[in-house]
This record gives sequence, C-alpha cells and structure tokens, in this order.
Amino acid sequence: MTATGIVSLLLAAPSAHAALGGSPMTPPADASTTVRTVQPGTRTAVANQSAMNAAASGASASASTATPYTVRETTLGNGTVVREYLAQDGTVFGIAWQGPQMPDLAQLLDGYFPQYIAGLQAAHAQRGTRGPVALEGAGLVVHSGGHMGSFAGQAWLPQALPAGVSGSDIR
Repeated sequence: MTATGIVSLLLAAPSAHAALGGSPMTPPADASTTVRTVQPGTRTAVANQSAMNAAASGASASASTATPYTVRETTLGNGTVVREYLAQDGTVFGIAWQGPQMPDLAQLLDGYFPQYIAGLQAAHAQRGTRGPVALEGAGLVVHSGGHMGSFAGQAWLPQALPAGVSGSDIR
C-alpha cells in the first residue's frame, strides 16, 4: 500500500471520541455499544416510552419533573468503557470512563480540554504532586484518577445537566 493509501485509510477511520458539549462518539470498529434511557430519580433503565411513563408515574414528585436522558456505553477494543450521557437533544452533557487504559482526554473533552489543562496545572502547582484530579469549576467538572491498568473518571458540564440530574449521576 502506498503512503497516500495509508493516509487515506487513517483519515477514513471513525473517530473514537465524544465531544463534551457536542455530539456522541462514532464507535470504532472494534467497540461494542449499548444504549439505555434513564428517568432521573428512579434509577431504572427503560427501553420504550410506555415503560418510561410507568416508571415516572411510580416515582416521587421530584422525579416527575425530571428530564429523561440517554446513556450510551461503549466498550473499546482495549477494554476501556466510555459512558456518554446525552440530553434529549442528543448533546453530550457528561462522560465517564473506566478501564485498563486512560482514554484520550483531549478527544473526550474536546473544546473544554484547554480549561482542564489549566486547572490541572494549577492543582499540581498548588499540591506539588501528581495524583487523582478533582477540578470543579462553574463550567466544567472533571474527576480523574487511577494507576496503570485501572483508570476511572467523570467529566460533566454543570450548566448542561438536565432537570433532576446531578454530577453524582455521571458514573
């Protein structure tokens, strides 16, 4: 294969990232994806509208005003699981990851990555050490930690959380 052919093949490969604040990821060829709808306050995954209505009618009054959202769970070929939390309009408002390899946060956080890096640098300068990260700003929250072979984290946009959803729901 020529160099041009290899470059074309690489450019044609599907993106393996979600864009926080944007569209969900296009899963790579070696990934598997499941989708479920969640009614906040019920902790019950529902597959269709009638089940959602039944779950909502049995939930507390606060859950009845909550907005359902979708969770797309993608298991990458390396074993890392990425969960995307989607608002009703399809926008990613939160992402969680867990697995043997740290995902590419530049891709996961997309336009929020520079804000993350600035917060990370400030936290490291203040603590003087490396370790788990907990950045909690008005526009972006990122919790990340782990060690070789076991990484986990969450990121979400507080201003984009649907009614009835909190940061603790991003896991």
